[in-house]
Amino acid sequence: MAVDRDQVLRSAAALLTRRPTATMDEVARAAGISRATLHRHFAGRDALVRALESLGVAECEAALDRARLDDGSAGEALRRLVREIEPAAGLLAFLYGENQLWEDGGDEPWARLDTRIATVFVRGQQSGEFRIDLSPAWLTEALYGLVASCAWATQAGRVAPKDFTHMVVELLLGGALRREEP
Repeated sequence: MAVDRDQVLRSAAALLTRRPTATMDEVARAAGISRATLHRHFAGRDALVRALESLGVAECEAALDRARLDDGSAGEALRRLVREIEPAAGLLAFLYGENQLWEDGGDEPWARLDTRIATVFVRGQQSGEFRIDLSPAWLTEALYGLVASCAWATQAGRVAPKDFTHMVVELLLGGALRREEP
């Protein structure tokens, strides 16, 4: 019987977003396969996390494409982005906390995402929509943090899933909107 690697990854992602410290045995059970089969596909936790990183990056890139970041105002683009990225938010929250992804300087795929997202903030600053005293790099990091936090709060039942986009965007833009000086 052939094992669907994508299905195994998605099962692992679903488990690890709820229980980041789950063992490889637990991951195998969640995927409906044996530990040996899991090990044939992913030599260990590091290999599994790296594969989940690739999945997370791919899902983020697809969300960025669907969000049409160049259309409309920067605020509208940001709302679309958060709405499109929400299905991957749990996986991103897991990856956000995985220190091994950042230890060896292998953050190039994330740098591509950062650049695309920061462009929205630059556009908003240039149009006068966003305040200019916060760097686009910081606003990008804040967005990641809010997406991860809202994913955790949603999983824990503290935030209704239907409120995800509103909660993230309103908190971020409430701090990013340019204020009129008195």
